[in-house]
Amino acid sequence: MQYLDQIDESRLYSNYGPLNTSFEKRVLEEWFSNIGGVTTVNNATTGLMLAISTIKHARGRYALMPSFTFAATPLAAQWCGLTPYFIDIVEDSWVMNENLVEDALKKLGDEVAVIVPYATFGTDLDLSYYRRLHEKGFPVVVDAAPCFGTLGRNGQFGKTFPGAVVFSLHATKTFGIGEGGLVYSGDVELIQRIRRASNFGFSDQRETVQFGLNGKLPEYSAAVALATLDEFPHKILTRRNMFRRYVAQLEEGGLFGRGWVMQRTEGEIPNQFVPILCPSGKPNTYFIGRLKENYIEARTYFCPTCHEQAHFVSYPASTLEITERISRRTISLPLFDEMEMEDISRVVHTLESADDQL
Repeated sequence: MQYLDQIDESRLYSNYGPLNTSFEKRVLEEWFSNIGGVTTVNNATTGLMLAISTIKHARGRYALMPSFTFAATPLAAQWCGLTPYFIDIVEDSWVMNENLVEDALKKLGDEVAVIVPYATFGTDLDLSYYRRLHEKGFPVVVDAAPCFGTLGRNGQFGKTFPGAVVFSLHATKTFGIGEGGLVYSGDVELIQRIRRASNFGFSDQRETVQFGLNGKLPEYSAAVALATLDEFPHKILTRRNMFRRYVAQLEEGGLFGRGWVMQRTEGEIPNQFVPILCPSGKPNTYFIGRLKENYIEARTYFCPTCHEQAHFVSYPASTLEITERISRRTISLPLFDEMEMEDISRVVHTLESADDQL
């Protein structure tokens, strides 16, 4: 309420108002050590579009990205006039295979307009390779949708990275404000260009001087963001503790010995759900159905993968053998702030029972 009252006092409701400015300032100070710059956007898809359109090679044609990601990523590239080019993932970490990225770069050369790696499910993806690519002239936009709050090699994920790093603040994320996004870069000038693009490409004289759209975050969303920021360290600890309890329950139930597999991750992740693979040869849809029968909602991120969806089936790709194998087994188990130990036990026991009966 204190933040909502400030909106009515200021009579400013959008256009980078005081609450939005305060949120950006606090994020940069508290999470990025005042290195680089940040700008809010009205959602992460808009953030991807703005970042890609600002950074891409003008003569390029392709956007390299994994197919094991949300549809927003290839759609954002298409809105920027590019063709998605799907790359297979690594078996245990589920992130884009850098060797196959290298093969695609050799094959396509200057036709590559941008590279869009995805930090799968919030992992602290090692950005060393992508930093080298960006510095060699291959623009990189990191899809870091679930990564705000991920701590790893350099502190907050993405800190100092010279390309663009796009975070989602959607309601499904641990830092959820309903709808919203955040774009970070170690390159302050790049953030200034993206920010200008999100306000119709306006100069200080309100003249459109570059390609743009309306991507601004309203002050009401900034109020929720500030309130969430106040509680975020506690939310992260709560989520991590629940994730550890999940793992302990899964181990105690013997599921790992039956072929259930978890992602190999890096860093400390503010988990939005629990990603896991069901045993090979057993369809994830069966377990999703059994959970639903017990009034437990789970999802299959990402099944079908992007290249298997009707809109994207005709787009070029590397071999996608691992992507297809992993996606058929993936299940995202529920994780939320008010979850109790008995909730976790109920989910795990349902999986045990379903596995026994299949």
